[in-house]
Amino acid sequence: MGFLRSKSTKNAPTTPAPPELARRRANKQSTIRSGRTIAEHREHLETASERAIAQDRSHRQKRRRVFLTAVSFLAVVAGAVFVGSQLFRSKDQPLPSTTTTIYNPYAPTVEVIDEDAGLTSGKITSRMKEYIGMAEADFRELGYAPTKVVIPSGAIREVDFYLDGVSGRIKLTIDRGSGVSVEDADRMLRYLAGQGITEFEYIDVRIDGKAYWK
Repeated sequence: MGFLRSKSTKNAPTTPAPPELARRRANKQSTIRSGRTIAEHREHLETASERAIAQDRSHRQKRRRVFLTAVSFLAVVAGAVFVGSQLFRSKDQPLPSTTTTIYNPYAPTVEVIDEDAGLTSGKITSRMKEYIGMAEADFRELGYAPTKVVIPSGAIREVDFYLDGVSGRIKLTIDRGSGVSVEDADRMLRYLAGQGITEFEYIDVRIDGKAYWK
């Protein structure tokens, strides 16, 4: 009688494990797909941000254009109102005077004699009047008291100052600055006083850097 001997599974061959290469490929493809998804998401976010910035810039430009248009419109309306008010102004109503009076702070306060025209200041040029006023102020600043000014006959630019307590006249010219001329006259007066000279006909300081007396 025979016995059937069961096959032992102890030495049966085992099923081989799936190759690791297939898993690595799957992981690599999964990683590539994930990287693409992240890059696409980032690009989408950046595009949305740029679009929002562009929209905000467009809104600001529109508001600026609206503001400038409104200001221009108001300016045109104001100009039209002003022109209309001027056109419909009553003819009997005088326009405001635009003439301004020029104040000369250096107008002479002493007597000015033009030997060619007599005692008058009306025919003296404005430039000469201003120079006489400035020289008068300069003399007073140094302690002198001008009494009168004479424009010699035939002279065009010469003015002669007479000072209180000084025997002779001081010859000046409007071609030099009044300040330096008066300072030269003051130095010459103090020099003559130091030399004991109190009587003289004139002191001439019309030339820059030089002074004469007689």
